[in-house]
Amino acid sequence: MVKTLKQKNRYKRGYLVAVLAGIEENTAVLWKVFSNVAKLEKTININGTRNNPKDLYNFHESIINALRPTLSEGVRSIVLSSPVRTKYHQELINHIREHHKWLTQGSNKATLSKMTGSAKTPPQVVALTRTPTFRQLISETTEKETENLIKILEKRINTTDNNTLVMFSLEEAENLILKKQKPSEPKPEYLMLTDKYLAANRQKKRLHRLMQIAANRKVKTRIIKAESPAGKRLTQLGSFICLAQLE
Repeated sequence: MVKTLKQKNRYKRGYLVAVLAGIEENTAVLWKVFSNVAKLEKTININGTRNNPKDLYNFHESIINALRPTLSEGVRSIVLSSPVRTKYHQELINHIREHHKWLTQGSNKATLSKMTGSAKTPPQVVALTRTPTFRQLISETTEKETENLIKILEKRINTTDNNTLVMFSLEEAENLILKKQKPSEPKPEYLMLTDKYLAANRQKKRLHRLMQIAANRKVKTRIIKAESPAGKRLTQLGSFICLAQLE
């Protein structure tokens, strides 16, 4: 059950799952949705009115810019919500499709979902994330996202390109990520592991340290549900993968 981070003293936040953006008439509120909590990320106010096309364009651009840091972490699941009898979420999707094709095309595309409901305040977010609709959306959205990651993984495994590197062990990933990179060495890009690998690992402090340093160094880190199609494939490969490439 997802809580808000105000209750963090009693609940571990878990791992990052998706981004929830509550789009209101004059405000957008971004939340990072972890497996156990939702954390307020940023509130964006429109400078002007929705009736002014330029103001609306700038408002949408501000939302995209606010999403960029989380997207750079490797999260590509975005759920957009707006109040009943509004289409604010669809207007943002239309803006993305017209002006930000990098978010909708290619191997690193984001998976966008929309639902009805307000996500402006912590109580609203708790209520929204408890609904079967939200849980189903998160499941479907993250499954599509992880399928895209597995496509990247399969391509890397089957390539003959010497500029790419696939590592299957914690030790190998540490040797690459924890040290200072030389220009001649492959740059780590992705760290993928299943939730069961994370839960069962006997060296959690070591693993969490690697994940934190990886995130600080802009390595896209994703935890994938082991029972999902992507998770089953990752389990076949040892449940832990690090991808790197020479620039």
